[in-house]
Amino acid sequence: MPASTMREVGERVAALRRARRMTQAELARAAFMSLSMLRKIEQGSRMPGDDTLDAIAAAFGIDPTRILTGQSRPDSRVRDALPDLSAAIAAYDMPDDGPVRSPAELRVAVGEATGWRLSAQYTSIAHRVPALLAELARALHIGQGHPEPARLLTTAYRSADAVAYKYGAHDLSARLVELMRWSATQAEDPLLNATVAYVRGETFLAARSYLPGLRAMERALDQMPAPVDDMAAAARGALHMRAAVIAGRAGDPDAADTHIGEARTLGDRVREGVYDGTAFGPNSVRIHQVSVAVSLGGDHVQGALDVARSWVPPRSLPTERSSGFYIELARAQLWSGLVDDAFKSLQVARSIAPQHTREHPWAREDAATLRRLKRADAESLTKFVEWIGAI
Repeated sequence: MPASTMREVGERVAALRRARRMTQAELARAAFMSLSMLRKIEQGSRMPGDDTLDAIAAAFGIDPTRILTGQSRPDSRVRDALPDLSAAIAAYDMPDDGPVRSPAELRVAVGEATGWRLSAQYTSIAHRVPALLAELARALHIGQGHPEPARLLTTAYRSADAVAYKYGAHDLSARLVELMRWSATQAEDPLLNATVAYVRGETFLAARSYLPGLRAMERALDQMPAPVDDMAAAARGALHMRAAVIAGRAGDPDAADTHIGEARTLGDRVREGVYDGTAFGPNSVRIHQVSVAVSLGGDHVQGALDVARSWVPPRSLPTERSSGFYIELARAQLWSGLVDDAFKSLQVARSIAPQHTREHPWAREDAATLRRLKRADAESLTKFVEWIGAI
């Protein structure tokens, strides 16, 4: 491995440590490594192995990609783990024998996986969730008739689906969505069914099957209970957000406006937050306004620029959602001839969630377009295009 790459990794580790006001000794203890090894890594004379890299990232509470930004290795680590994910779900109804933790411990583990999903830590999901799925399948088998294992398994399937969908394994993603539907029926929770319907929207988006997707979202809305509390309002609002985006892709501005309007009304009723694993509230609705405008294209693109002119996502939003905003904004800016602004938006998206940005097809397409438009570009654009794989 080139010394310059080791030096860059060391500089990132040192910068992340200083940003958290940690001493080298404190980081070494938190990462369960020797102080001398950490010093060599920061000096750029030693490259951390996978286990050491994971330990340092865990000490910082980030995905390893943040430390290895600019290398292809993290992406291959995720892709190499996809067969393990497939194997974990192959025997969903015939789990093997093995240990099962207590319900409280499983809740913590599933909550951790949800946190990885919301913060776009796909490497952590790919390597750790397959074993969790197998354990939850055993828990469901042991506790037949009890709804909690089914709820936890449904939620864990969703985290696994995030990796499959973001990394283009759409057949695997569709299979995970079907397993979510299967396990959710055993959880005896109508709001969980709404969450599954929301995730299922990905399947229609990936297949560009927009009209059936819109019908599926509207059917799910018809089957939902009344929004009598914040959880129900957020579940209904999330479905309206997804329906609005699908309607935009279908080229139906009236349906898109209707659904985003319903989402806005429900969003104004609740505080921005994560409800049953889905971010919802006024800020999430604004982000989906941008997505709808970009989906509709044409004269609607100005609506995305108008939102961004007076508002930016707060730092409290999940990183996956915030990076998605800047990726979609970049497309609107590129279509509007704001080439420099589009590149800045992609850079912001990368700084928020590197893995999400790198695997987003629009980010890659737009980076390639920027490279063609700016042949005498700054070195930073060339490096960005190489990083995202848009050569």
